[in-house]
Amino acid sequence: MTDWKSITREMEMLLRLRTYPVAYKRLDDAAELDAIPKVRRLNRFKLFCQLPGLVRNRGWTVGVTVEEGMSPRCSRIHGLARSTEESKAQESAQLSTTWFASPEEAMRQQADYPRVPPGEAIVLAPLAAGKFEPDVVLIYGNPAQLMMLLCGLQKIKYERFEFFFIGEGACADSLAQCYTTGRPSLAIPCFGERRFGEVLDDEMVLALPPSLVETALEGSRRLSKVGLRLPIPFHGAEFDPEPALALAYPPEPQHGKP
Repeated sequence: MTDWKSITREMEMLLRLRTYPVAYKRLDDAAELDAIPKVRRLNRFKLFCQLPGLVRNRGWTVGVTVEEGMSPRCSRIHGLARSTEESKAQESAQLSTTWFASPEEAMRQQADYPRVPPGEAIVLAPLAAGKFEPDVVLIYGNPAQLMMLLCGLQKIKYERFEFFFIGEGACADSLAQCYTTGRPSLAIPCFGERRFGEVLDDEMVLALPPSLVETALEGSRRLSKVGLRLPIPFHGAEFDPEPALALAYPPEPQHGKP
């Protein structure tokens, strides 16, 4: 088992995170939940976006099976129910009364968003608890915090990251996108996550495959050693930036100077 406690504690220190990073796992067999300590089962109707909120703000471990009452749309995104042409049509009709201009426009969103493959259960827990090896790690933070974590990945190996926005149902942009591609996915949390999942106005979410968490952390470490760390101090728009730039970059001729 990976030492997620030590990894998480260092990440929280470097990034100054407000809430716990979240471990997410899809289970083929619902009976696997029984082997995970202190799993809470919410005996009520629920939305998926409530689950990360309970984990990162309260430190709960939460499990849901195919037989328990989660929103049908959430269930289809997270593999607890299969999408069919009939379910897509019903969902599109519903969304056309709110977020989209017509069922046809809503169906275009349906075609765009990724879905976690079918399983019998899902479980979420604080990453630091190390209760299981996650499929996806969710990190909620402000743009500066998540920017520095992505820059940590680029410090080790540069690549241009691409991200998505399908609108309402943004867990597809973050968690499901990362699950199905194995790549980092930064997302703007949707209305539901903010209304029901306790996501703050200034928060975004980064979904990482577990294999890249330590890479991002190592890169963040290296950036910190050269002075690129949080909090980022203001130099000010009215002042000459040359002294501040000289601390991090070799000098170069400035515009208008010989």
